[in-house]
Amino acid sequence: MAPLSSPLPSLLRHRGCLQKANVCKILQGLHHRPFRSCLWKRNFGAAYHGVGQLLSHQHRAKNYAASVYSSSDGQDMTERLWSIYNETKRQTEDLTPVISTNSVNPDTIFANNEMSLRDIEIYGFDYDYTLAFYSSHLHTLIFNIARDILISNHRYPEGLRKYEYIPNFAVRGLHYDVQKALLMKIDAFHYIQLGTVYRGLHPVPDEEVIAMYEGCHVPLENMSDFYGKSSHGHTMKQFMDIFSLPEMTLLSCVNDFFMRHNIDYEPVHLYKDVKEAIRDVHVKGIMYRAVEADIEKYICYGEQSHAVLKKLSEHGKKMFLITNSPFDFVDRGMSYIVGKDWRDLFDVVIVQADKPSFFNDRRKPFRRVTDKGALLWDRIHRLEKGQIYKQGNLYEFLRLTGWRGSKVLYFGDHIYSDLADLTLKHGWRTGAIIPELRKEIKIMNTEQYVHMMTWLQALTGLIEQMQVHRDSASQAVVEEWIREREAMRPQTKDIFNAQFGSLFRTYHNPTYFSRRLSRFADIYMASISCLLNYDLQHTFFPRRTPLQHESPFWPEQSHVSLSASSQPHRTKAESD
Repeated sequence: MAPLSSPLPSLLRHRGCLQKANVCKILQGLHHRPFRSCLWKRNFGAAYHGVGQLLSHQHRAKNYAASVYSSSDGQDMTERLWSIYNETKRQTEDLTPVISTNSVNPDTIFANNEMSLRDIEIYGFDYDYTLAFYSSHLHTLIFNIARDILISNHRYPEGLRKYEYIPNFAVRGLHYDVQKALLMKIDAFHYIQLGTVYRGLHPVPDEEVIAMYEGCHVPLENMSDFYGKSSHGHTMKQFMDIFSLPEMTLLSCVNDFFMRHNIDYEPVHLYKDVKEAIRDVHVKGIMYRAVEADIEKYICYGEQSHAVLKKLSEHGKKMFLITNSPFDFVDRGMSYIVGKDWRDLFDVVIVQADKPSFFNDRRKPFRRVTDKGALLWDRIHRLEKGQIYKQGNLYEFLRLTGWRGSKVLYFGDHIYSDLADLTLKHGWRTGAIIPELRKEIKIMNTEQYVHMMTWLQALTGLIEQMQVHRDSASQAVVEEWIREREAMRPQTKDIFNAQFGSLFRTYHNPTYFSRRLSRFADIYMASISCLLNYDLQHTFFPRRTPLQHESPFWPEQSHVSLSASSQPHRTKAESD
């Protein structure tokens, strides 16, 4: 029988590290909240009070494990392993209420890169899902119109009308294999998350996925291009736009119909037809006219965009709007959100910009648009306040305004079309609007989630430490722990979305979406209204996320100092 002496000291270190890390997480979370928050003050006291409790737990754990180790010679290995398991689980249950007091404020702005608002002189905005937020009715509208276009224009079966939009089916950031007609979630390392692969509306068994892809890895040459599109032989399309949720659902529904009725079809044609139908909803103005006709049904007023714009204007900040939407649609929405005089707040307004081409194509000139929507032919020598401009390109925009570099901060919801080129080519600061954050943070603040993730990490630590024992009795125990861990992992997915889980994580790794978000956005938040919680001198600091070879807590000593609050706060910690 293998001796137990090898892993126990490292287990003690692991458990101590886990508990200290939990203390740090409590303090770290405070740093990512606006200082004036009452919740911040209350939780700080609870968190600091919890430090003593956690250290007391740690001291008792060391004494307990030491006693197990000293009497291990006469004990059965299985009994000893289960003793450590039970003690670890008990401590996890004791820690959960303390950790749960550290709820994350959904109105926080999170930083990927250090950025100070005192350096920002010009603020730029996209319109859709940045200044204007839409109700779920809009996705139902897009789905229904595109479905009917497939039937009337592309001669798809009438039976498709029985399908209705499923609001909670898909999440943003998913990949679609055009040739295999599979919708799936892929992590930052190009690995498919098993259990999240769907053909139509039904999951594909893991064994079938592994057989089709000869494993779980998707080669780089099969991934979509820079903007998430499937082109030039790429088989994967990534859906990064919030407007793509009805498109993913429609693809799945049409696939489901064909499979249910044993119709032999070409997946590539289906993908192209659905893509064209969705495009027609936007390009032909069908969606725009419907929203304008019943604006209260489709636009959510409660995101306080007006208050943000007013605050920036009162502080003398320059502001501009660059959107792909047409002027009549934007004017109707902004008049509803801000008021008829909304144009007075902006120094430049550009509509139908055709992003992301706007950021790269130097050929398209600006054209002025009259209040009646007519295009003027005169050459544009300067961009005037109160006027509306169409198309153009960023290089001409920079020449006419002189707004360059890190003094410009642009907000948008599309990681590729809105933010990528600006940060990579032009040095603008970027802010991503991620409405899904609110829902996910509220889930992560629940005691159910905290308990589940704390125990999952503790159990993973036990498996990692105890796997060195190769005798059959020890291996049987560790295998049972592994089965428990595997049974828990789908629960961490389902708590966010039953089909695909969290937007930000696979079972453990960040998603492909998260990787792009961290690369192209300096800061990110649930909505523009989060800016109201900060003054315009505020500096956002990213967490010093520990590398794999670094200790996850600072400093390593018997007490936890307030410097712990400068450590990384994983707002998506080990979710999904």
